[in-house]
Amino acid sequence: MNKIAALKANIASVYMGNGGAIDRIIVCLLARGHVLIEDVPGVGKTVLAQALARSVHCVFGRIQCTPDLLPSDITGVGMFDRESGLVTFRRGPIFANIVLADEINRATPRTQSALLEAMGEGTVTAEGEIHPLPNPFMVIATQNPNEFEGTYLLPENQLDRFLMRIGLGYPAAVDESHIIHRQPARNALQTMQHVMDSDDVLALQREVDAVRIDQSLVDYIIAIAHATRQHPQLQFGVSPRGALALAQSARATARCAERSFVVPEDIVENVIAVCAHRIVARASGSIDASAMAVRILTELLASVPIPA
Repeated sequence: MNKIAALKANIASVYMGNGGAIDRIIVCLLARGHVLIEDVPGVGKTVLAQALARSVHCVFGRIQCTPDLLPSDITGVGMFDRESGLVTFRRGPIFANIVLADEINRATPRTQSALLEAMGEGTVTAEGEIHPLPNPFMVIATQNPNEFEGTYLLPENQLDRFLMRIGLGYPAAVDESHIIHRQPARNALQTMQHVMDSDDVLALQREVDAVRIDQSLVDYIIAIAHATRQHPQLQFGVSPRGALALAQSARATARCAERSFVVPEDIVENVIAVCAHRIVARASGSIDASAMAVRILTELLASVPIPA
């Protein structure tokens, strides 16, 4: 069994739900991206994130987001040493290879912004110094739907830092039966073993970078992005960063399929997860913005010609 298949099987032994969500989170890891898991409480968001972290032998950090959480609780804080008379920087939980930001939209916008530099540049600036983060570095954030009480909307620039936003949905009846009988979060999660280490992840990420994407497929990605920018129902379309994210996700998807080249299906199957949270619809009354984004992207995929 290859490394990617072993990773997927290991996660699936604990997270007994949406298999597509496992594929997506692995693609994000290999594409050097961050993932936002959005769904109602109790469907396994945290279990999925912890299962990935425990499957990779690396440093794991967890941030439990609450309204009173401060930016320094994430990045770290300078501590005065009376003996030396110097201020030393005590690193926060963001200094890890895989970081779980649980219920990120319960933190205030000021605290959420503490993640921007880390997710965008892989560094933390504190006490006047720039501190590099470990490599590999990935943020897995979970959030409840914005309609829930006590949540703050993630601003567009924060959402844009996530390679993908995914939902899990409720498990199938047979999977829910297995969850009830086995209680994997209480049992299997505590004893699961890692199947790869950080060096394996870095090697796979380099292989993803080497996956070939034909110019016709690059043009296809650009056509999708331009179609969103020109759509009358959208205030903002997919940014160049979004187009780059779609290309990198397609490369990672191809690598997971053990191909050295991208095919159109690798792009199509990632469009919703990569692009839906990057577009902003015009005022739409009571229409759910996320559902509207998915509908518009689905329509655009049907209208933009797929390369032969």
